[in-house]
Amino acid sequence: MQITDILQLATRVFRTNKLRTYLTVLGIGVGIGTILFLVSLGFGLQKTILEQITTSDALLSLDIFSESSSVIELNTENLEKIEAIPEVTEVSPITTITAQIEIEGLTSGTIINAVKPSYFKLSGTEIEEGRLFEEESHKIVISSAILKAFDISDYDSTISNIASIKLYLPKKQEDSENMIEEVEEINLENDYEIVGVIDDESTSYAYIPFVDVSHLNLPSFSRAKIKVSNKNEIEKVRGEIIKMGFTVSALSDTIEEANKIFQAVQIILSFFGAVALIVSAIGMFNTMTIALLERTQEIGIMKSLGASNGDIKKTFLVEAVLIGFLGGVSGILTGIGASEIFNFGINKLAGSLGGNEVDLFYTPIEFILMILVFSTTVGLLTGFYPARRAAKLNPLDALRYK
Repeated sequence: MQITDILQLATRVFRTNKLRTYLTVLGIGVGIGTILFLVSLGFGLQKTILEQITTSDALLSLDIFSESSSVIELNTENLEKIEAIPEVTEVSPITTITAQIEIEGLTSGTIINAVKPSYFKLSGTEIEEGRLFEEESHKIVISSAILKAFDISDYDSTISNIASIKLYLPKKQEDSENMIEEVEEINLENDYEIVGVIDDESTSYAYIPFVDVSHLNLPSFSRAKIKVSNKNEIEKVRGEIIKMGFTVSALSDTIEEANKIFQAVQIILSFFGAVALIVSAIGMFNTMTIALLERTQEIGIMKSLGASNGDIKKTFLVEAVLIGFLGGVSGILTGIGASEIFNFGINKLAGSLGGNEVDLFYTPIEFILMILVFSTTVGLLTGFYPARRAAKLNPLDALRYK
């Protein structure tokens, strides 16, 4: 038999037993759609969360700090040594100082972080309102927790407001036996223009340009961020800095652990989807077995006319593969459609509650192709036993079958 004859016989079931065949395709589609829906949710949550905490520069950055018990300080001299490492392309120190901030005549305690503009890029800092400062002085970016302390709810109206800052610097102890901690109050000379607000109501802090405190001759930095030339050099650079006596952490470590967790979540979600697919595969196996019984006499006639066992087997296998493939296509459409509807509903609910819209689902094209191949393979395996049984039928017994 020619391939065209086999295809014609295999597709005849879509015309003679429409309802049963299309219900079988739909059953496979529901199983595939469930897998696609659940795994896409896992991919989407992973993508959404990681995009919120990372940028390309942040993934190439390392955090450097010295333990409180360490004798080595993160000072200018040591930063220059770190910057001299060939794989280090950028160094951005940060100095953290206890302070008071005054806005519209009201005062609140806060933490001031003196940074270079490059720090925002390396840390992946995102702004809710306004902008981040560039190479300029007497600009300040504050967290929304500061506005909450001042009972200010309108971020937009805060931009361009003026803030006064008073720093509290630890005094150097001349007598090593004197354990009393003293601080020195320093009023920064100029008021600060609020240029941006970071959406963080949990911690009260602000960023000012490092140049504004450079004249204070601070003994050491609180910590520093460095950028490495590429991700393959991160471990090498980390090792060299640890040898210098500093503690080093990398955002990429956190991302790697998060990815492992999300992979486990995706496997669990796939398992639940696979249960629905197994039920659908059982239904397809039942359909193919019934088709074999209904067409037993037809198989006998085909063999009497010269059809070989291979031709009979191919006919049933092609029919099963087609059902599996169409089930995969319908499952992809069902899964994507359900994802869009669910995502739309969640975003509508989030919008009504004052939240931001997010895309909870993400389906890589490679996963869609894998799903299509998988459903076709399921169809092939499900149809293998009925096809083998049909090919082995004795023509005379088949003709006498009632």
